[in-house]
Amino acid sequence: METFLQQLINGLTIGGFYAVVALGYTMVYGVLKLINFAHGDMFMWGTLTGWALLTTVFASFTDMDVIAILAASVVVLAFIGVMGMTIERVAYRPLRSAGRLSPIISALGAAFALQAVARNVSDARWRTYPEGLLAELPNVQLTGRVSLSGLQVLMLVTCAAVMIGLYLFVQRTRVGTAMRAVSLDHDVSRLMGINVNRIISLVFFIGPALGGLAGLLIGIYYGSFNFTLGWVFGLKAFIAAILGGIGNIPGAVIGGFILGISETMVVAYGPDIGLADASAWKDAIAYVLLITILIARPTGILGETVAEKV
Repeated sequence: METFLQQLINGLTIGGFYAVVALGYTMVYGVLKLINFAHGDMFMWGTLTGWALLTTVFASFTDMDVIAILAASVVVLAFIGVMGMTIERVAYRPLRSAGRLSPIISALGAAFALQAVARNVSDARWRTYPEGLLAELPNVQLTGRVSLSGLQVLMLVTCAAVMIGLYLFVQRTRVGTAMRAVSLDHDVSRLMGINVNRIISLVFFIGPALGGLAGLLIGIYYGSFNFTLGWVFGLKAFIAAILGGIGNIPGAVIGGFILGISETMVVAYGPDIGLADASAWKDAIAYVLLITILIARPTGILGETVAEKV
C-alpha cells in the first residue's frame, strides 16, 4: 500500500505538469476552436530560456536558489507570453476566416520553426540545469516509507496555484467573463463592446506563459532536456486536454492527472504483469487512453464546452 501511495504522489507530480501545459491548449481552443500545435514548442522554449538564465545571468546566485528561480520565472513568463502573442498575430490572425485547415497548417509550421530555431541555438545537444537547485528544501514524510521531496512539494503547490488561479480568473473577473463571451460568439461579443482581438491576444499570452513556466519547472525537476522536449511533452499535454474535454479548464486538469498517474503506474507495476521494459510502454499508455476515450466518450470526460444557440 505504501508503495502504491508513493507512486500515486509521483504520478500526481507529473500529471500536474501535463495539466498546466494542457490548459494552454484548452484556452486557445475555447476562443478560436484551434489546436495550437506550436504550444508544445513554446513550452520547450520556456525550458530553454530558464536554462539560459540560470546558467548565465543568475549563475552567481549560488546560495540564493529561490530568488534566482523566481527571477527566471518572471522573465520566462514575460518572454514566452510575448512569443505566444507574436505567433498569434503573425501566423493565426490573418487566417481566421480561411477555414479550419489553413490555421492548423500554419500552427504546424510555427511549431517546426520554433523547434528548428531551438535546435540551432542549443546545437541539438542535451542541456543540463545547474545541479542542486532547491536541494535545501525539506522533505515531507507522510508515512514510514511514503514521502514527498521538497522539490515535489514545490512543484505540486505551484501547479495547483496556477490551475486554481487561472480557473478563478476566468470565472470571477470581468476579463474572464469577456473570454467566455468570446468563446461563445465573436460577432455578438463585438456588439457588446468587447475587443475580440485584444482578448484573443491575452489568451495567447496567458496560455503560452503558463506553458513556459511549466517548462522551467520541468527543467528543474528532471535536470536535463533537448530541443525535442516540446513535441513529446506537448503531445501528451494535448492528449490530456482531449481526455478531460477540450475547451474545458477543469477537464484539462483532470486529464493531466489521469495521464500522469497512468504512466507512473505502468512504469512501477509493468514488470509485475510481464512488461520486461515497462518504461518503454509509458508512452504507449497515453495513446491507448486517447483511443479509448475517443471511442467511449468523444467529447472527453467532462465534455467539450459548447454554446447552445437558440
